[in-house]
Amino acid sequence: MLGQLLLAASGSGLVRRAVSGFPLTRKVVERFVAGETAGEARAAVERLRDAGLAVTIDHLGEETRDARAAEATADAYIRLLEALRPLELGSTGEVSVKLSAVGQRLDETMALEHAREICAAAAANGSPVTLDMEDHTTVDSTLGILRKLRDDYPSTGVAIQAYLFRSEEDCRDLAAEGSRVRLVKGAYREPSSVAHQGKTAVDKAYVRCLRILMAGKGYPMVATHDDRMIAITELLADRYGRTIGDHEFQMLYGIRTDRQEALAGAGHTVRVYVPYGDDWYGYFMRRLAERPANVAFFLRALGGK
Repeated sequence: MLGQLLLAASGSGLVRRAVSGFPLTRKVVERFVAGETAGEARAAVERLRDAGLAVTIDHLGEETRDARAAEATADAYIRLLEALRPLELGSTGEVSVKLSAVGQRLDETMALEHAREICAAAAANGSPVTLDMEDHTTVDSTLGILRKLRDDYPSTGVAIQAYLFRSEEDCRDLAAEGSRVRLVKGAYREPSSVAHQGKTAVDKAYVRCLRILMAGKGYPMVATHDDRMIAITELLADRYGRTIGDHEFQMLYGIRTDRQEALAGAGHTVRVYVPYGDDWYGYFMRRLAERPANVAFFLRALGGK
């Protein structure tokens, strides 16, 4: 119930203004967001690199319905990638792109062209791009753009949200050689007509999708903080003859950092999802909705504890 309320709040302009204007909020957000500028994002990336962690960087923003804003977002990614180039991160320095932030709801062709520009800049760094997945109304469009991008940039990946009923079939379609799929549970408020409801049902759906990806020929990117899901991933890797180098774990910036470093220390590739930018509200509220522990952290911080 709390999670549903927070997801509803993530789309509320009134709550957005109240939360964003509260003096202590930004101090709390710093746990989950790496900063507002490319320079701050680069500093966070360097710290994570020095800890043996890979990164995927997201310039925060979504639901762009203005061509200039879409172009500005694409330009922000290109400037970010230029700033990262001297670090020579290669495949450990990925970027994540929400197509709605580069004009998907305005004009799919525009979004595709902006995504191509970002992919070209990433390729100059030897880095891949992964398309984030948003609410269920965008899935077909996102997968269509993915197919076009992969013609020229075959390492382009995509996120699949396990809680959608369609996701098992999407995973089957994507579990091919060369395909990179980030499997997440899902963080949008979806109706029961298209998505599993409740933790148990979503967890079971996640495992079914995970099994498909681990049995396939692609490169699964297992986005989870759940020790049980991590253990299941390791069991499936053993069952299907996978090695440490042919899949990876992904976790969010600021969450379970000790577990991130432990997995990396054991030889796994661990990629940290690093968001930055000033449009942090929707992302922040979805992180609170995902885990009650995040809400408790927020309330303790507001109480000065």
